[in-house]
This record gives sequence, structure tokens and C-alpha cells, in this order.
Amino acid sequence: MRKQFVPILSAFAIIYSCSSNPYAPTNKEYKKQAKVFVKSLTDIPPVSEIGKPAQYPVGTVNFNLRKPNYVIIHHTAQGACEKTLSTFINKKSQVSAHYVVCKDGTVHHMLNDYLRAWHGGVAKWGTLSDINSVSIGIELDNNGNEEFPEEQIKSLTLLLSKLKKDYNIPSSNFIGHSDIAPLRKVDPNAFFPWKKLSEYGFGNWPDAILDSVPDNFNSVQALRIIGYDTKDSLAAIKAFKLHFLQKNNDSYLDDSTKMILNNLIKKY
Repeated sequence: MRKQFVPILSAFAIIYSCSSNPYAPTNKEYKKQAKVFVKSLTDIPPVSEIGKPAQYPVGTVNFNLRKPNYVIIHHTAQGACEKTLSTFINKKSQVSAHYVVCKDGTVHHMLNDYLRAWHGGVAKWGTLSDINSVSIGIELDNNGNEEFPEEQIKSLTLLLSKLKKDYNIPSSNFIGHSDIAPLRKVDPNAFFPWKKLSEYGFGNWPDAILDSVPDNFNSVQALRIIGYDTKDSLAAIKAFKLHFLQKNNDSYLDDSTKMILNNLIKKY
């Protein structure tokens, strides 16, 4: 009689676990997709068809996983954290991020850090044109026109501390979506506390005392040194001002802004 209850209890446990976790179906799909990558990674590379064929396959024993070297910060521009989660588990959306940080400080780790999320889109920073392959994407629940709650920033700071330590990410490599895609994006918005985060070592910020700008100062070249894509220099200026001035989001560079730009190129 007791044996008859075992499958019943097992079935009940499965049903209960699925009903208690609304993301159980997509978590199952996550594991299914990850297994495909696991298999491809554990298979020994076959004999190459390029050049003279080798007699037999041979795999090196000296390797590890590639690691991310940039962190890209976004705001969701959606009404609620749950809506963003829903977007990222919908295959039709074709977008994702490694982390989503809600306003109450809840952190959702949605993708293994070593896997490539689809968060940067068409973007460029310095000579990098495939940002997704070298970065971790973090989405902050924010409609794009509001301040970021203290609990949210506190959780973000803790997360950034862990990522910086785990992957030895340079301070300069914590940037925003608008920095890498100035023609398309304006996130995180002007309320994002870049200065505060820079004090913890996440991103650069200009010094309090600034030197005068040389007569031959080239603003576009300076933007390029920092990392901005200057194909559209006006868009690059706007993105720079959104990040480092967080006001007057236009394409005009006055003397004080040039002084900030001149100061920052020494940090990149």
C-alpha cells in the first residue's frame, strides 16, 4: 500500500513545484538550451578540414572559460519589474540581460555570467563592435524618467562589487547603454548616480579641480579616446553629457564641459 503512494506523492511534488514557481516552464527551457551548449563544449574538437588533415583529434588540457570584461547598465523603460521578466522569457522579444534589479532591491540573475545575453544591440565602444560578447548586461526597473530608489542602488552596488571581484573588471569598464549606443539609447537616465558609483570604483568621474583646456584641444578626438563612437559626433556629445553632466542634454560643448572632457581622457 505504501508503494502505491510513492508515485502519487512524486507527481504531487512536481505539480506543486510547477504551480508555486510561475517561471518553471521557462526555467525548463533554459536548462534544455544550456545542455546544447554543454554538449558542444565537452565534445573534443574534430579533425580540421582546413589544410592537411591530422591523423587524429587532439584536445589541449590548458583552458578555462572566457570571462566578461565590461558591465553595461540599462533602465527597463517598462512599468514594472515583472513586465521585464516577462519580456526576457518571451522568445519573440529577442532581448535579455544577465541581471534585473527591481526597485525594492530584488535581484534576478537570469543568465549565467559566461553566456552571451542580448542586451547591447547595435553598439560600439572603442574598437569593440560586439559588446554582447564581452559584457554583462544589468537592467534596472525604471520608467526612464524617475529617480532610482536607495534599495535598488544598494543592491546594484553589491552586485557590481561581486562582478568586479569575480572577473577583475576595470573601473573604466562600467558604462551605460547610451554610452555604447548614443544614436539609439538614453539609458540609464539622468537620475542615475554615476558619481556615487564612481566613488566605489564603478566607472570614472571627473576630478573636482579641472585644468584649463589646451588651445589645440580636439573634442571629438577626446570623445573617441574615452570610447565613444564619433561617427555621429553630435550624438556622442549628447551621450557624454547625459553620463557626466546629467543635465543640458544637447550637443553644445562649452568651455566647462571641455574641461571635464579634457580631465576624463586621462582616466581612460
